[in-house]
Amino acid sequence: MPSDPVRVVARMPTTLRLLLFAMLAGTTAGCATAPAPVPEIRPGLLQGYLGKELPDSLALLPQPPSGSEAAFMHDQEVSRASQRLKGSPRYVLASADADLTFPQVAGAFACALGVPITEKGAPYLYQVMRRVLTDAGLATYGAKNKYNRVRPFVHYNEATCKPDDDALLRKDGSYPSGHTSIGWAWALVLTELAPDRRDALLARGRSFGESRLVCNAHWQSDILEGRAVASGTVALLHSNAEFRSDMNAARHEIDAVRQRGDKVVQDCAAEAAALAIKIPGAL
Repeated sequence: MPSDPVRVVARMPTTLRLLLFAMLAGTTAGCATAPAPVPEIRPGLLQGYLGKELPDSLALLPQPPSGSEAAFMHDQEVSRASQRLKGSPRYVLASADADLTFPQVAGAFACALGVPITEKGAPYLYQVMRRVLTDAGLATYGAKNKYNRVRPFVHYNEATCKPDDDALLRKDGSYPSGHTSIGWAWALVLTELAPDRRDALLARGRSFGESRLVCNAHWQSDILEGRAVASGTVALLHSNAEFRSDMNAARHEIDAVRQRGDKVVQDCAAEAAALAIKIPGAL
């Protein structure tokens, strides 16, 4: 009769037993499965975590500044200052930040995180970012649809850094900034996953939103309130069990990617040089 495996393990010396458990744990980690598929709510846009439980940006935010208000005068000053960056490395980076499609946009935070963010190398992390994009973006539309604020490129009869998007943006309210909400939500989520990279991640989240100033797509007050919507969205995400489970898996993926030594393919030195160019008056 073969021996009972439980008894065999129990009779092992403690050091050997711990080694066996460590080996088994490593085997299990190496066989981690990809996340379950999530349906798209429209082509390229995955279903978020929150569904109808999104924060109400209309209830959360004040009315956007307008007319002769000091806040709107500041919006105009920052807008005009940001447009002096056309042709600079910061403008090139802002143009790249304007593209919210995957896999391109996942790389926007790779330098700040210190590891590549790919569907193959970190599938849970990749999917978390896609689903958070949906929640943080949709959460802005209560206020967007109500106020339908005119964007700066329309106000000044100019163009954005992505002229092909201008026709669509003309029909989409400027306040608050959806790009900013998404970028700041990602920064908060990634900081939780990799707290040792907190400063770089939060700075990148801030700059991701400010890229919309450089692109002539948003006013300064749009950016500020986009961060507020993102903060509310991430707070609500933590009440969602599926989100918390995916975050735990993503945290382990980041550790695994670090251990493998996977390299970031983006030019982090060029990104740092571009981000060193500050936008006058930006808050």
